[in-house]
Amino acid sequence: MSKYGLVGKKLGHSLSPLIHNYVFQKLNLSGEYFLYEIENEKDILKKLRAEDVVGFNITIPYKEVLLDELDYISEEAKKIGAINLVRIEDGKTYGYNSDYFGFIKMLEEHSVEISKKSCYVLGSGGAAKSVIVALNDLGAKEIVVITRDVESKKAELKRKFKNITVVSYEDIIGGEILINTTPVGMYPNTLNSPVTEDILKRFDVAIDLIYNPADTEFLRLAKKNGLKCVNGVSMLVNQAIKSDEVWKGITVDRALVEELEELVEKELRGEKL
Repeated sequence: MSKYGLVGKKLGHSLSPLIHNYVFQKLNLSGEYFLYEIENEKDILKKLRAEDVVGFNITIPYKEVLLDELDYISEEAKKIGAINLVRIEDGKTYGYNSDYFGFIKMLEEHSVEISKKSCYVLGSGGAAKSVIVALNDLGAKEIVVITRDVESKKAELKRKFKNITVVSYEDIIGGEILINTTPVGMYPNTLNSPVTEDILKRFDVAIDLIYNPADTEFLRLAKKNGLKCVNGVSMLVNQAIKSDEVWKGITVDRALVEELEELVEKELRGEKL
């Protein structure tokens, strides 16, 4: 049985085992997915090799620590400067960024057109960087990053990415697409929104990368004001699917993706699976 897993410092109640093990069982693939809480970043590859793990995902705070340790890094991961998907084959390690692919698939699934659009990104962390690279690759007209640490983030982001403006929350003018990459509104603090209703009224589409809850306060306010809304469940499932495709060399049918999204939604609502 091939072993896969999620690496992080504090993993809590991750939905990753549910998603990956469902795919393995449904497609009759050899594999089981585990959680690996690791305290020291220097131990990651050593520990996973000792466990005979052949593929793993990486979450906070380790997405950037393996950049110099892997044998191969994909182009999107190089541009983002972070890895969250690793395949081990014949002793070699291959790193990718599945958030990039998950975000793009989410946009396709919900028919959100990025080309020549004005896109505002709330937050400037690792998730924001994946989104920025995807938006650039999809031909966004402009990308405005909203952060509370304007000066230091402006220097970092403008050095690394093209087509970027960095402003504070107080300086949001408005555009077409607003994307929340911050944890504001995530369970258990579900009554919080990263921006006010007044700001949301200045946009046409609201996208939240948060998946728990699926209906965040940010999206509730957006829906109330007539915006097209997309939650983070689709990105969660699609980035997981990308991992399975990389590990197994397969292409997963759209029907299974939809089935998994429904499964995750039920789990988040506490319904029987």
